[in-house]
Amino acid sequence: MSIVQRIALIFTIIGAINWGLIGFFNFDLVAAIFGDNSAISRVIYGIVGICGLINLGLLFKPDDEV
Repeated sequence: MSIVQRIALIFTIIGAINWGLIGFFNFDLVAAIFGDNSAISRVIYGIVGICGLINLGLLFKPDDEV
């Protein structure tokens, strides 16, 4: 796994945790920290979305042979 994929995976996990907080507790951590619908929070949501697309390639990556 490349460095870019590892960083993207970290951002994707953070985004998944945020969605879990929204689903279970109706609490948006990004909006609480950076403001509701602010430019910074929209950029963070965009970065998480792009990282999710990057990680989509991991589904089609062949397994390493032992």
